[in-house]
Amino acid sequence: MTMHQRRAVPTTNVEGLGELDDYVLLDVREPNEWEAGHAPDAWFWPLSKLDGVRAELPLDRSIVCICRSGQRSANATELLRSWGLAALNFEGGMRAWAEAGRPVVCDDGSAGSVI
Repeated sequence: MTMHQRRAVPTTNVEGLGELDDYVLLDVREPNEWEAGHAPDAWFWPLSKLDGVRAELPLDRSIVCICRSGQRSANATELLRSWGLAALNFEGGMRAWAEAGRPVVCDDGSAGSVI
């Protein structure tokens, strides 16, 4: 599927997260990106592994997919929606998250960075 054939996926942003009652932030980046820094309380499943964890994803909550800039998370959102899950793409990814002043941490709780 080329970019021109891709259907638009629903999106949200930092402000929009406040409008969601209950959601899971699903980080679909690669392990080295996650280890450098991620949103606190995010779930981590690389895009390439989502098929293997399908049964572990929540059916009763919105899933907000996030990556570095928004492209991989758009792919993840499209996939999750094809499975019937309530999924949204986080516009601008972790870059936008960090630019909005949201915390970026490492697994040990220290300050992280977006790579």
